[in-house]
Amino acid sequence: MSDAPPLVPELAVADLDRSLAAYVGMLGFRCHASRPEERLAYLIRADVHLMLEEAAGPGRRFHTAVLEHPFGRGVNLQIEVAGVDALHADVQRSSLSLVIPLEERWYRQGRTEAGHRQCVVADPDGYLLRFFSPLGRRPAEGSTT
Repeated sequence: MSDAPPLVPELAVADLDRSLAAYVGMLGFRCHASRPEERLAYLIRADVHLMLEEAAGPGRRFHTAVLEHPFGRGVNLQIEVAGVDALHADVQRSSLSLVIPLEERWYRQGRTEAGHRQCVVADPDGYLLRFFSPLGRRPAEGSTT
């Protein structure tokens, strides 16, 4: 796929249909391509690309250990969205788990800070998705310009 970004995470999921209901039905992704015979779907939301593949499906496997819920331990995917408040409201009305409710955070980057309005959602398999809308930049506390 020539229009794909240089990094496209592929997440093993327990039930592709359940995951598609969450990602496409609730989280605003669209299915760009699929290989039903391999139980694989390629999803896009704005500039964000990711693939979902059913762990027990007939496709290729890249597992290095037994998958146990929650999947993706130690990883969270940061995803920029235009309207995190609306997405947060949708998640609150859904069956998805809201791990961190809507918050404002500022992250130091040298002499400045980048602001995020964000929330963290667990998908049906426990993957953590940190959705955010940027708040801009400001001088870092204690930095001199």
